[in-house]
Amino acid sequence: MNMKEHFSALLHQRRSIRKYQENPLSEEMVKELLKAPLMAPTSKRCMSWEFIAVQDAELREKLAACRAANSAFAAKAPLVVVIAADTEKTDVWVEDASIAAAYLQLQAEAMGLGSCWVQIRNRQSSEEQSSEDYVRELLQIPSQYAVLCLIAIGEKQEEKPGFDDARIKWEKLHYDRF
Repeated sequence: MNMKEHFSALLHQRRSIRKYQENPLSEEMVKELLKAPLMAPTSKRCMSWEFIAVQDAELREKLAACRAANSAFAAKAPLVVVIAADTEKTDVWVEDASIAAAYLQLQAEAMGLGSCWVQIRNRQSSEEQSSEDYVRELLQIPSQYAVLCLIAIGEKQEEKPGFDDARIKWEKLHYDRF
């Protein structure tokens, strides 16, 4: 399989996985995973992003409580990567951090691992606290860093069918003009 075919297969295969085996990831696997977002492009190569690899079970359990709903599964992932960015370095930190998160998820899939994005930015932990403030306090992230998301990663405990080309919304694609 050539690189083009491999990448296309990777895009078709990658699905959000929320159930993980309990096996910890090796140090080599974690390093290989985290190398991918470090190679992601950024505006003016400012590299505003920062990544916090959380493997400690107690800390992962606390991180999974970062939202009022839809984040509990992250506690069972052997690795949760917090993606933050320095908002003082660039005004396009959201874009830079999002590209890095996508690179991380594609790398996980290429390694046969499952992953799922947990949105933090503009979400609430409770009525009194944003998810971002919750994560920032928990992990002692400096105030100039905004927290975009968590990426839960682990060996898949569930398999999902690949993306079906019949679901592609070609009507969303425009040429030359809207």
